Amino acid sequence: MSLVAAPPSSLILDLPPALATPPGAGAVADAEGARAIGRGAAEGLFCGPAPVLVAHAGLTARRLGLEAPARAPHLLDVLELFVFVRPARFCAPTPTGLAIALGLDEPVGAVAQAEALRAVAGRLLAELSAADYPDLEAALTLNGTLARAGWSWGERVDQALRAGLLAAGRNPRDRREPGTGLDVWNRLSEWEEVAPRGEAGSHPVDSESARIRLDHMLKGLGLDEARPTQSDYAAEAAFAFSPRDHKDQPRALLAEAGTGTGKTLGYLAPAGLWAERNHGTVWVSTYTRALQRQIAREGLALPDHEGQTRRRVVVRKGRENYLCLLNLQEMVQQAQLGAGDVVGLGLTARWAGACADGDMTGGDFPAWLPGLYAAPAAHQPTPANLVDRRGECIHAACPHYRRCFVEKTVRAARHADVVIANHALVMVQAAFDGARAARQPAGDSETAALKRIVFDEGHHLFEAADSAFSSSLSGQEAAELRRWIRGPETRARRGRGLEQRLGDLIGDDSPARKAMGDVLAAATRLPGEGAQGRILRGSESGAPTGPVEVFLAAALDQLRARADPRGGSEDQGMECAARPAIPDLITAAAKAAEALAAVEAPLLALSRHLEDVLTEEAETLDGGARARIEGALRGLDRRARMTLPSWRAMLNDLASGDAAGDPEFVDWLSAESAFGRLSDVSLRRHWVDPTQPLEATVIRPSHGVLVTSATLTDPDFGADPFHLARLRSATGRLETPVRTLKVESPFDYASQSKVIVVTDVPRDDPRRTAAAMRALFLASGGGALGLFTAIRRLKAVYGLLGPELGRAGLPLYAQHIDPLDVGALVDVFRTERDSCLLGTDAIRDGVDVPGRSLRLLVFDRVPWPRPDLLHRARRERFASLDGSGGGRTYDDALARGRMAQAFGRLIRRADDKGVFVMLDAACPTRLFGGLPPGVEVERMELAEAVATLSRFLGPEDHRTSV
Repeated sequence: MSLVAAPPSSLILDLPPALATPPGAGAVADAEGARAIGRGAAEGLFCGPAPVLVAHAGLTARRLGLEAPARAPHLLDVLELFVFVRPARFCAPTPTGLAIALGLDEPVGAVAQAEALRAVAGRLLAELSAADYPDLEAALTLNGTLARAGWSWGERVDQALRAGLLAAGRNPRDRREPGTGLDVWNRLSEWEEVAPRGEAGSHPVDSESARIRLDHMLKGLGLDEARPTQSDYAAEAAFAFSPRDHKDQPRALLAEAGTGTGKTLGYLAPAGLWAERNHGTVWVSTYTRALQRQIAREGLALPDHEGQTRRRVVVRKGRENYLCLLNLQEMVQQAQLGAGDVVGLGLTARWAGACADGDMTGGDFPAWLPGLYAAPAAHQPTPANLVDRRGECIHAACPHYRRCFVEKTVRAARHADVVIANHALVMVQAAFDGARAARQPAGDSETAALKRIVFDEGHHLFEAADSAFSSSLSGQEAAELRRWIRGPETRARRGRGLEQRLGDLIGDDSPARKAMGDVLAAATRLPGEGAQGRILRGSESGAPTGPVEVFLAAALDQLRARADPRGGSEDQGMECAARPAIPDLITAAAKAAEALAAVEAPLLALSRHLEDVLTEEAETLDGGARARIEGALRGLDRRARMTLPSWRAMLNDLASGDAAGDPEFVDWLSAESAFGRLSDVSLRRHWVDPTQPLEATVIRPSHGVLVTSATLTDPDFGADPFHLARLRSATGRLETPVRTLKVESPFDYASQSKVIVVTDVPRDDPRRTAAAMRALFLASGGGALGLFTAIRRLKAVYGLLGPELGRAGLPLYAQHIDPLDVGALVDVFRTERDSCLLGTDAIRDGVDVPGRSLRLLVFDRVPWPRPDLLHRARRERFASLDGSGGGRTYDDALARGRMAQAFGRLIRRADDKGVFVMLDAACPTRLFGGLPPGVEVERMELAEAVATLSRFLGPEDHRTSV
């Protein structure tokens, strides 16, 4: 990559020293050069008062053992400068990530990182000072606002922008645009309404056409023709895009495609072809955000239609993922009055003006931005504060409705060939829209086109259905419902209540007005401000008020009487069966159910009133009013027809005193913890087999379903390898037998990988586990991923492992410890080729790291399923279906699948080499049965494992430098 021009010399000379603090080391770079420094000197630089360049102030503070700082004028975070100069561009949040983003070589060691950090700052300022930098005036205006708010980069950015204006032949004096530059909502484009697409056709896609389309797509990407296995996969996947012959009997295919097969393009080929021929939409559903991004990239290979400008591929997420412009405007107004983070909001506005679709969770929003500094959560521009997480959207009544990111995406999805979503959205929307369609067949629906579905990462379909179709009545959820109805009842909270959102829609209609008054009054019996303190701590915070708080307090009494606290302390959380319930809980459940019924009835009345308006005034309603009513109905229906009935059903069943309960559900009580203390209490209900609602709401109504993954089969469960996949995907419930396909990976696993079980490391000794991981990580020279089945063990090992790896020059990062979300941690791990990462199952499922950045994977112990109440019920149910009559095969299958998924992270390309290590000597050989053919399992002591690892990876694959 070509480098940008050197910045003006004055900007280089004016840069302060740069501080880099990888684990176990520290270095500073200034005009005189770069040199290593001790921890005390690094702390002195970081704590001020002299200006210093850093990369991620919060992470730097953690490395130095300090509290995360508030934004300070002497800390110039280069990541903030990067967001300003290159908004909506990717960068891993470390000195190494910054260097690579600007085309520099990977800096190895603290000294090189400090040098790179200073070089990066200079180059970013140089970009601003270039005559062709876009929108120099707008950038100057926004920077002026940030500078007045105390942004540490303000003066230097101002100099660079004025130099750019001079270079462009424009006088920088008075070139600033009017305003603050924070009002990005006024500069976004508006969406335009278009005619409905109509029902999709039924033209089939034959196997040969799918092969031809795949070759065409590969050539468009500059690749050779399809591999035989990839071509065969595309040909078989075409079956899911053939017309069905009977109602409720979709064309269903279970397809296992080993890593490296190229299954994404394999199913996009027939999917795109079907969409073209039938003017319809194919939904591709995933479990992780990483795969969504990958599919979106590969979807660019879909050929364009001549003369058409519509988007072929759209990523669709729930409203809670997108920036709400009204929330942003409200926070900007508060910040300008002194109650907020103007700098953080300005950088967020800068991103919003350049982003692709407003996605703040997994899109091009820098997830690490809000965590750079410590700040009050209520005033921080985090996704939690800026998205429509609380169902408060006022739709067409919003002044930014025509520019709304959600509305743009929804409309684009209705006319796209391929919509990429996640399992949860597909299931919840299908269930909700199906219920509404039963009452209003002509109603519009976001998932009206949900007829052809590809479930990628299909091995997670069961877990996604379990979450989507479950119920949980907790203090937090009930308090959120009260706030949604009544609005914020203290000045510390922002938001809009039901009266504010719907008052003008119901007008002077007497029954509707009465229903509004009834629901506002009934909501006062729901938990309010301070509820968690009253429920959890009793008299010191006041007695519980209202029937729901009393019920949850009684639930906590039962938990304390019967539960075994996690980790030996109730502050770590508890759970116990809901039945048989103690007498106080039975009595409280009945009263709580009555209170919820008093909320539900007027909400239903309001919903029916708005439905009548849609029907009776259909000819006179304009598009904005209709959209607003439909949006309001979605919020009302979710709560009045789904959430509240499910809560009441749980409570009424408990109040009946029946000790057995419904055999299709598992009900239990739980107390959750956060930061070492109890945080909430809940009554939970899950389906024993969540594929029942999955089949009814998603699978059976569709016309074609492809469930695919690299790990669908299990060699030892049931009569054939796909038996468990049928059970856990709901396809086994269909009258028409589901088709199956198994395509082996093209990789030579026998020569590219090794699997080792270490036999001399005790399971329950964190010191020995840390010592083993240290020896293995050093032998691989980094590029190591440590996976844990418990957060507590992860934290214990991290504290013992970090210092020694740091002295060897190997950066160590950890989930649940470093102030970065999972996606950012994986980005860092992928970027820094010799780094190490510790994590739990979220890391195991979300890692896509091809190349040498991941060459060693270490499990601390066998990932058995947690033997809680829900799992025990499922083990009993599914074990009766595998032919053995025992529960061991079900547990084995789940553990085998998790290990196979983790192993699949290691080898992503034909030239990858990797080693899988299990530190649990008791791991049975049968659990490795899900690994690809050719993989052999070796058992040996740690010393031999270290030597074997070192020989296998070779000297070129592990280098360290301090």
